[in-house]
Amino acid sequence: MSHSVELQNVGMAFGQTRAVTDVSFTVEGGEFFSILGPSGCGKTTILRIVAGFLDPTEGKVLIGGRDMKGLGPDRRPTAMIFQSLALFPLMPVWENIAFGLEARRVAKAERRKKAGELLKLVALEGLGDRMPGELSGGQRQRVAIARALAVEPQVLLLDEPLSALDLKLRQHMRAELRSLQKRTGVTFIYITHDQSEALAMSDRVAVMSDGVLQQVGAPRELYDNPATPFVARFVGETNAIAGKVTAIENGLATVESAFGPLSGRVGDGLSAGSAAKLYVRPEALQHKTQGENRLTATIERIDFEGAFALAHGRLEDGSLLIASIPSTELGKAPEIGTRAPFAFQNANAVVLPDG
Repeated sequence: MSHSVELQNVGMAFGQTRAVTDVSFTVEGGEFFSILGPSGCGKTTILRIVAGFLDPTEGKVLIGGRDMKGLGPDRRPTAMIFQSLALFPLMPVWENIAFGLEARRVAKAERRKKAGELLKLVALEGLGDRMPGELSGGQRQRVAIARALAVEPQVLLLDEPLSALDLKLRQHMRAELRSLQKRTGVTFIYITHDQSEALAMSDRVAVMSDGVLQQVGAPRELYDNPATPFVARFVGETNAIAGKVTAIENGLATVESAFGPLSGRVGDGLSAGSAAKLYVRPEALQHKTQGENRLTATIERIDFEGAFALAHGRLEDGSLLIASIPSTELGKAPEIGTRAPFAFQNANAVVLPDG
């Protein structure tokens, strides 16, 4: 069975620099769990703490309910895949996969058999005698995964393993990783700065900023109901409109903005009279004059993205507005240089405390 991983008030300082502050969350056994955030937010530090490469300054790490204090990487039920993959270039693929088994003094015949089973699992059957340099980037990625699985970990830790791949291959490998995780049942903890990657693969996602845990939730929950301004801005594209809360009623907050009153769902920590921002996604904005909330922007450019286009406009106060237009409606898109009306529903916006 795969193991759960629990962080209890974990903190990490390097001298005077604090990398992680009071982080607590639980990863369920068999879950695909991602830690998402920009570079320097502390996500890799957390992964290295779970792996046993770092001892936290404060707090505990429990794997399968057992406190990991004092246990190094070789004594934990974990395996880690690094961004560089770190395959041995002069070893054939099967020996790369079986390297951890050799270190455990498993007989060669058994190592070869296990490597063959894992090659089949990661769809590389018959490639065991090739050298890593003879494989594509995606194939080398799968070899690294097979090598990590060879030692039968209860928890697999992945540190931005797809970042060096091109877009198409990354998208393909996302589906492969997700499928592999479900087939093996191993707990995955995946580190990434790519929001689309985290949203596409994960059962749940933890969002971090400056060493602080901002929110943990299912991908749709993070996107639709961000708990903090950082999550609203970082997880997906959004428009932020500043104002002051004038009323909170029936789950809706009204904000007096530079463009008149606007309303959206009440976010955490909001109170009447406080400074706030209303966040609305580009796809929630419709190019029309009628609606519960209305804005007008001067269109500066329209970027075609394939299935949709992004209309970039400038509001009266000089701030930017981005609206998504389906490709099927591009014939009705506003022209560049014109002032265009947009509307959105209360339910499609959220109001959060400013800052």
